[in-house]
Amino acid sequence: MLLRFLFQLSLLATLANAVTLPDLYEATITELQAGLTAGDFTSVDLVNAYLARINQVNGELHAVIETSPTAIAQAADLDKQRTQGTTLGPLHGIPILVKDNIATRFEDGMNTTAGSFALLNSVVPGDSTAVAKLRKAGAIILGKTNLSEWAAFGPLAPNGWSGRGGQTTSAYYPKGDVCGSSSGSGVAASVGLAAATLGTETAGSITCPAAWNNVVGVKVTLGLTSRTGVIPVSEHQDTVGPITRTVSDAAIVLSVIAGKDSADNYTSAQPDTVPDYLKALDKDAFKGARLGVPRTVFIDTSYGPVPGAAAFTAALKLMKNLGANITDPADLPSAKEIVGNDAAGIVLDTDLKFNLDAYLATLTNIPTNVHNIEDIIAFNDAHKDEEEPNLNAYTEWNLHFDLAEPTQLDANYTAAVATNHDIGATRGIDAVLKKYNLDALVMPENSFMEQLAGYVGYPIVTVPLGFTPNDTAPGTTEIPISPYPGMPLGLSFVGTAFSETKLMALAYAYEQATNTRLQRRAYEAATPTTQLADVIGKNSSSGGPVIPSTSAAMPSSSALERSAAFSLTLGTGRGSWLLGFFAGSLALHLSS
Repeated sequence: MLLRFLFQLSLLATLANAVTLPDLYEATITELQAGLTAGDFTSVDLVNAYLARINQVNGELHAVIETSPTAIAQAADLDKQRTQGTTLGPLHGIPILVKDNIATRFEDGMNTTAGSFALLNSVVPGDSTAVAKLRKAGAIILGKTNLSEWAAFGPLAPNGWSGRGGQTTSAYYPKGDVCGSSSGSGVAASVGLAAATLGTETAGSITCPAAWNNVVGVKVTLGLTSRTGVIPVSEHQDTVGPITRTVSDAAIVLSVIAGKDSADNYTSAQPDTVPDYLKALDKDAFKGARLGVPRTVFIDTSYGPVPGAAAFTAALKLMKNLGANITDPADLPSAKEIVGNDAAGIVLDTDLKFNLDAYLATLTNIPTNVHNIEDIIAFNDAHKDEEEPNLNAYTEWNLHFDLAEPTQLDANYTAAVATNHDIGATRGIDAVLKKYNLDALVMPENSFMEQLAGYVGYPIVTVPLGFTPNDTAPGTTEIPISPYPGMPLGLSFVGTAFSETKLMALAYAYEQATNTRLQRRAYEAATPTTQLADVIGKNSSSGGPVIPSTSAAMPSSSALERSAAFSLTLGTGRGSWLLGFFAGSLALHLSS
């Protein structure tokens, strides 16, 4: 009998060692949930692993401004709920990083500053709506990502630079440009510093960092996700959306954070029911799809370089082979009016002043006493050692604040809002979609389209397209460097309001057909090496609890003690649970 038990233990030890843990560089939310459900690891293990990964590379990349001192406690509580049979939602126990302009409750021990010392230690009234929805679905808020300060609408400063966070740089090339303003979110997603991240976009701030960091970004329709608790730029353009490694993960996160919010009246325009974006994904979405290629201005060398032109040509061929009907060109009537559109500046500058002043009024404490645009300008001028980037090329420190300060909510502003809608929708995206009966537009990630879609709050989904050639000459000696060899490129699908279901299905079909992201990894110093196997069953480096596996209940207390002691020496996870069961059986056998 004893030999049989020993044989069973040996066999189960082999099975336990054979458990395959997900590689955190590429791990999906679905894979992580499967491992948590199976007991292969805990949420505490996940938090410890991701914190270690951040510590390994953040000095190189400056992607994360701060991590949550309560994340391990959050994870332990969620682990306890799981063992009791409760899961809160699709993100139960999943660590997520959010951009530092998205409010997290002050009691978590983190700041919400848009990267500026002007808001350090200010007290927000509570979680932003987006974060509250993440928590309700079971997510762990792991930390805050770096960004272009004030979401790129404060200083004239490099992409990804903030006073608090320093200069975010690419994981694909030392000191490479990562675009902005959701720079840290893009970088963190690219090398697996969390399961997923949140960014915000006014005009390119999700789509461009997604493209330049080889990840997926969803710039949603204005009003699909709430901006309550988000440090604003423009009520007419700001959105919150996911940046992830896969379209499936983006769909899971978007299904959680979308929805109406009485505190953000723009969300009242969305449909009453939030779609299940994950169920809508379809690898055959190109069959019968009608796509248009807007070439004038958007893919037009007379208006600037077109990175990824060759890769885009190959992508069009692939989409045709997969069943898409492509109209090329499908030019927008208003395309040339985007360049030099004065209305865009009037709307953004005016909104910045009045929306930011309104946000500051919601804070319960601001130690620096900045309560409006003028106060921020004065703070920046008085703290240049902290707030001004030490780069000769960037001297217009208060650029957007200076432009915003004299604006008024007057007739010029009202007319500018109408002009933006005309250029962006009436004679823009909607016009070309209607003319050619299109489901979507498709093109390489493009700043002109990001501006145009921003005017009217229309959605863009961006997926990896390819990389610049290895012989690409680095573009500048100024940090951050752009372009550079192997720089990631993005493919964007653009549609009318609330067409995310269709756009994400198309993006998913392209992703599944190409797996472009997997073609290149980060350079060595930017690649975190900690994996779950390195932390499972070990004490937290930050002193938080580690949840051990549960042994099978035994009828005798003395036998139970021997069983638990034996089980814990074998580690944690699904295999160790089985080992614990047989170890307990053996202990009971020996005690009888």
